[in-house]
Amino acid sequence: MSRRRAFLAALVLLVGVAGAKAGSETRAARTLSAEGLATVSTYIRNEVATGKIPGAILLLQQHGKSVYCENFGVRDVATAIPMSADTIFRLYSMSKPITSVMTMMLVEEGRLALEDPVAKYIPAFAEMKVGVERRGTADKVALTLEPQQRPVTIKDLLRHTAGLPYGATGGSRVRELYAVADLFNSDLSNADFVAKLATLPLAEQPGTVWDYGFATDVLGRVVEIISGKTLFQFEKERLLDPLGMSETAFHVADAAKFPRIAEPMPEDRNISPTTQMRDVRRPVTWESGGAGLVGTVGDYARFAQMLLNGGTYEGRRYLKPETIALMASDHVGPETNIGRDQNYYPGGSSGFGLGFAVRTSVPPGTSWPLGEYRWDGVGGTFFFIDPEDDLFGIFMVQTPSQRGRIQLALKTLIYQAMGR
Repeated sequence: MSRRRAFLAALVLLVGVAGAKAGSETRAARTLSAEGLATVSTYIRNEVATGKIPGAILLLQQHGKSVYCENFGVRDVATAIPMSADTIFRLYSMSKPITSVMTMMLVEEGRLALEDPVAKYIPAFAEMKVGVERRGTADKVALTLEPQQRPVTIKDLLRHTAGLPYGATGGSRVRELYAVADLFNSDLSNADFVAKLATLPLAEQPGTVWDYGFATDVLGRVVEIISGKTLFQFEKERLLDPLGMSETAFHVADAAKFPRIAEPMPEDRNISPTTQMRDVRRPVTWESGGAGLVGTVGDYARFAQMLLNGGTYEGRRYLKPETIALMASDHVGPETNIGRDQNYYPGGSSGFGLGFAVRTSVPPGTSWPLGEYRWDGVGGTFFFIDPEDDLFGIFMVQTPSQRGRIQLALKTLIYQAMGR
């Protein structure tokens, strides 16, 4: 029944996307007003002028063409080099949609199935226990380990229901174990990283709670096992090189490009209490499918346009339209009985698909479109895809501390500029 519900949800979304595009050909296209976009520009300039961010880039592309692209401020206050289109940013969790697309390519080819147990590819996952806190004598909390009620699946990894938290917040005993393991600051191969992760308990029973964390990194290792290549080799071969995403990688290898790297304000480098933004000039062993990529606005625009096109770009197909629709439909809705962790980053008006947050209702005080799907990165970058208006937006900035506030304000101003 769950597969049938997912198929129907994807079909409804696909029909809706097709209808929206067809409708745009018969009704007056909803466009971004010059006055509204001027307000967007003023807002970002003020963020730079008041010293909250060094600089940023905002790109809005509609009907396959750029309708707004502006550079603001500088790449780095230490060098004062102006922001430009070739600036390289840490993408952090905007890496996750790319890894998810690679995974779905393997699903389309029949080399992987959403319901496959992860243990089919990584046997250690069969032995992982679930950490459960129980109160004992003198009201002390003890951590007990219980068997999995069902295996962790590939779908669990894609929708963050695998019980694999980051561990930086929460205070539970399991999260404390993840924090002590300090996985985010490790530099292991993907194989060794997953082997270390598999020695820890799951935070919840598989398929019961949306809990954000290392699930996409495990997907990256699954991709390696099936493809017989490193994650980066497979991404370059199947997605990055064909799309022309030549600046997207796991570090900046060419020293001549170092001045193009965007940096946050000097006091704004912490992405967690124990972790600072990494130095992307240094080679890495860990090709983190969940948070490791760097790239430019132009590279990510090609990826976003491919998604908005229903899986094609410049005459080449990467995924089927029905696969994109499946990824961009809600897989943690009320009918699934899946709980939400204390943070639940998509927010109350959104569900989560196979790699993206998905807008399922309109938040009070906004006019954001249903069916929009999106994600962001802890370094400050975010993107959204709006099938109804045949529009996507990408905001590139490096500011861990200001990202949530700026994202909310910009999304509001962008849709006000569209008359929504």
